[in-house]
Amino acid sequence: MRKVIVSEFMTLDGVIEDPGGAENFKYGGWSRTHSSDEVGKFKYDELFSSDALLLGRVTYEGFAKAWPTMEGTGDFGERMNSIPKFVVSTTLDKAEWNNSHLIKANVAEAVAKLKQQPGQDILTFGSGKLIESLLEHDLVDQYNLLVYPLVLGSGQHLFEEGSNTKLKLVETKPFNSGVVALIYQPERKE
Repeated sequence: MRKVIVSEFMTLDGVIEDPGGAENFKYGGWSRTHSSDEVGKFKYDELFSSDALLLGRVTYEGFAKAWPTMEGTGDFGERMNSIPKFVVSTTLDKAEWNNSHLIKANVAEAVAKLKQQPGQDILTFGSGKLIESLLEHDLVDQYNLLVYPLVLGSGQHLFEEGSNTKLKLVETKPFNSGVVALIYQPERKE
């Protein structure tokens, strides 16, 4: 069975909002302060071990605006533009970015069906509201958290108030930039 992997850039205080700086958050762009080849390779390997993206509307719209026209992205950009994208939204009428498919209702059921299909893992970037729903329905199989040595004090958090899940650490990868990859999986009852 395919896994749903949540991949997030995150500060030490749990903020995931606007790491790239495109969303007009007052601290937007914070991930750029510690970018490195090691982080780039981690993201590359993560993308190429997946064959589908699962995105919320806001993340999808930002990616759809940027990726098709971004230059110099090589095979990473080609993969982002060609990989199937499943977009969860009740407000979008169509998803025009190449190979995009809308999920407008019954999100938990649709994602569970995607997990049953053959293929590689399903990767979720950003998409905070979607992740809340996936968490609520126990559909996340792994969290790839790139934790940055920053404290912002405000912003959207990955785990909002009321989230209640127990995780087990399965891998750590410290990078020379001060970023640490923490890989967690939910502790599920067998």
